[in-house]
Amino acid sequence: MSSVGSGIKMGRLTTVPEVKHRRRHSSVSMNRGRHLRSIENKLAGPFLQERLLANVSRSVLDGFNAIGSPHDYPKGAILFTEGQDAEGVFVVSKGRVKLSTTSARGKSFLLRIAEPGEMIGLPGVISGKMYVLTSEALDPVQVNFIPRTPFLKFLRDHGEAALRVAEILNEIYHATFRELRYLALSSTATEKLARFLLEHSSPTLENKDQLRAPLSLTQEEIAEILGVARETVTRIFAAFKRDHLIEVQGPTIIIANKAGLEELMGI
Repeated sequence: MSSVGSGIKMGRLTTVPEVKHRRRHSSVSMNRGRHLRSIENKLAGPFLQERLLANVSRSVLDGFNAIGSPHDYPKGAILFTEGQDAEGVFVVSKGRVKLSTTSARGKSFLLRIAEPGEMIGLPGVISGKMYVLTSEALDPVQVNFIPRTPFLKFLRDHGEAALRVAEILNEIYHATFRELRYLALSSTATEKLARFLLEHSSPTLENKDQLRAPLSLTQEEIAEILGVARETVTRIFAAFKRDHLIEVQGPTIIIANKAGLEELMGI
């Protein structure tokens, strides 16, 4: 099995031949990450490094940083592929990473987008099997790669961190279940988008009766999540605006007619 950053080809996805390593085996101060506010992170919850290391001593934090090594990846690079042996976890320090899966027919489904502070590759590393998703850099990214063996030793030595990992894995399970609902409970693309917007909107502080959904995903990314064509998402968004079901204010979608969206879902 090739090491991190080496060329791996699986299906239509190909990693870059080699990535530049900033430095190896050094103690680094990790970016703790910012709170997740955008819609894509509601898909799977805040899998943040700060959750794993909250309230630990400085020596424990330094020990965690020391077992990893920083790596840079250009936009479009593949960090790992679905079905590849899980060699370790990646903590995203800078940039965004797309996590997706591919059907037997070659259709790609976007499950979520990881942002700075998030740990990816966790299920495969804990199970000792394979990565269950493919990760692709949406921007130039910096990650801290932690090999499986020292990561598991860290969890064995620090029970509270191991408990938090169990909580994160539980959230991953429920996030996956939510994604399946889009495919199983909605028979049309219109229903899927209506459900997506309602499930990822929340009341504003100024007006609890008004629902808003921060929208930093592109229409193409939303289409991948819903399993439909981008042109279909564009057409339905236009129809929702024309029918005054939603309003678009910059990067935010206002749910103007919640009852109307629920009616499209058959509620």
